[in-house]
Amino acid sequence: MAGGKMSSGDFFRVCRWLHGYLSAFAFLSLMLFSATGLILNHPDWTRSLRPRATVSTVTLDPAVLAAALAKADPGPALVQAVSARTPLVGRLKNTDVVGDEALLRLEGTKGSTDVTVALKTGRTEVSLSRAPALTVLNELHKGRDAGGPWKAFIDISAILFLLLSLIGYGLFFSLRFRLRSSLVVTAVSLVLMAGLIWFMTS
Repeated sequence: MAGGKMSSGDFFRVCRWLHGYLSAFAFLSLMLFSATGLILNHPDWTRSLRPRATVSTVTLDPAVLAAALAKADPGPALVQAVSARTPLVGRLKNTDVVGDEALLRLEGTKGSTDVTVALKTGRTEVSLSRAPALTVLNELHKGRDAGGPWKAFIDISAILFLLLSLIGYGLFFSLRFRLRSSLVVTAVSLVLMAGLIWFMTS
């Protein structure tokens, strides 16, 4: 780097350095999302997998139950009270109070839980469904029921994939003697992708 200006050689050296170090993390993420994407595209491969279901019963303390019901939205307080007595899977999705019962539905990447609380007696039935490991990975791929940290991981991975692709293209076009073939390959790839998108959406 002469006179404070970055030469093309310096620029491409920085690109290669960034590409090398970012790849260490990004390629692991890419393999994870590629493998689970392939599995999601073939649901018959995992159709035989079944969640592991268990049913348990606990009784909530009357004072704890009364304190939860006193809240405008008793759902979170009821979940907290029940989880102190028995394991739950997922995060609270909805709460319905029907007559003398409160019905809670929890969903997450690891499975789901249905909780039925008898408001007069505190007797609580917990129906828990744990997803198989492969199903968990598929749910993580979709990120729909994942928590904030995993959604952040997806965002970071996507940004890294974009950066690596842009840097890779920069290095691709730095091969002067192959610039013409690089442009041809890029143009053909764009035409094929556009044609596939048009065909699949028509």
